[in-house]
Amino acid sequence: MYVEQEERKDTKIEGVTIHETRIGNIEVTTVEVDQKGAEHIGKNPGSYRTIYSNAIKRQDTKSQEETAKVVTKQLLELMKKNKIPKDASGLIVGLGNRNVTPDALGPLVIDKVLVTNHLFVHEPQYVKEGYRRVATIIPGVMGLTGIETSDIIKGVIDKYQPGFLIAIDALASRSMERVNATIQLSDSGIHPGSGVGNNRKELSEKTLGVPVFAIGVPTVVDAVTITSDAIDYVLKHIGKEWKEKDRPSKSLTPAGLNFGDRSLSEDDLPPIEKREKIFGMIGALDEQEKRALMQEVLTPLGHNLMVTPKEIDGYIKDLAHLLAESLNAALHENVTIKNFSQYTR
Repeated sequence: MYVEQEERKDTKIEGVTIHETRIGNIEVTTVEVDQKGAEHIGKNPGSYRTIYSNAIKRQDTKSQEETAKVVTKQLLELMKKNKIPKDASGLIVGLGNRNVTPDALGPLVIDKVLVTNHLFVHEPQYVKEGYRRVATIIPGVMGLTGIETSDIIKGVIDKYQPGFLIAIDALASRSMERVNATIQLSDSGIHPGSGVGNNRKELSEKTLGVPVFAIGVPTVVDAVTITSDAIDYVLKHIGKEWKEKDRPSKSLTPAGLNFGDRSLSEDDLPPIEKREKIFGMIGALDEQEKRALMQEVLTPLGHNLMVTPKEIDGYIKDLAHLLAESLNAALHENVTIKNFSQYTR
C-alpha cells in the first residue's frame, strides 16, 4: 500500500504540466513531470494519470464498465508513450496482503488477469493473433514472507525477462472524498508500503531494469486526513448556510448526508476572519499547517488510525473486477471489456 499522488492544481510549478479532461461523468487529470519538476515536488519524473469516478461507491455497473474503458485507454497511452511493442511480454504484480481486505486489491486483481505465458511456452500452436505473453505474481508482504518484495520480483524478472511490469496496489488517500473513487496510473515506479509508513524498496525501471507501470486505488484514509477534511467540511457547510440564509425553509442539515452529492466546494469557504470566529486559531490555518497540527497531536497518542469504509468487502471485489477487465483489454487486442451487468460478486 502506498500514498496516492497529489495534483497541485492551484500552483504553477516549473517542469509540471497539468491537463484535465472529462469523459461523460468521469474526470481524468494528467500530470506530466520532467526532471526539473521532479526536483521541485520530490516525485520521480514521469506521467501521472488520475481517473475520478463514483462508479464503485454507487455500485453502478454501467458506470463501472465506462470507467474500465477509460482505465484501458489511459494504460494504453502510457504504454505507447514508453514505446512498449504490441508483442512485448508483460509481468503483472499484485502487491499487498490478501488477508487484509483493504490491502487485498493487488492479489484479487491477479486472480482475474488473463495469463498466457505458459501457452506460448508449451502450446504456441494454439495461441491466436491478438494475444501477448502475460505472466503474474503475488509476492506477498515482507511480514509474511520475510523477503523484500523487490527482491522476489527482481528474481522473477531475471528468469522471465518481461518487456514491462505492471504493479497493482492499494493506496492510502490524502482525501476522504477520493477513497474508492479514484484510480491512479503512472509510469514512474512505485514504493510499496509507503502509505502506512512501512517503506520498501522502490519498484521502477531504475531498480528492476524494465519499464514499470503502477495502478492504484485509495482504499484507506488516516485519522489526520479525516480530522482535517472534517474541519473543512464544517466550514464549507456553514459558509454555504450563510450564503443561503435568506431562504426561510433552509435547515442546517449537513449537505454530505446526500450520498455522492458534491454540493460543497472551495467557494463555500467563508472568509478567514469568519473562519477564525468559528474555530479560533485553527480556522486560520492553511491546509498544510492544519495537517501538520493534526499529525503532531494524534501520532504520539497512537490515534492516527487507518480507516476504511464499512462496505469495503464489496468495493474491493468490484475494483478488482474493474481493473482486471481493464488490464485484459489493454494487454490483449482480441479481448474486449465484458458487460458489467452480467458480473456478480
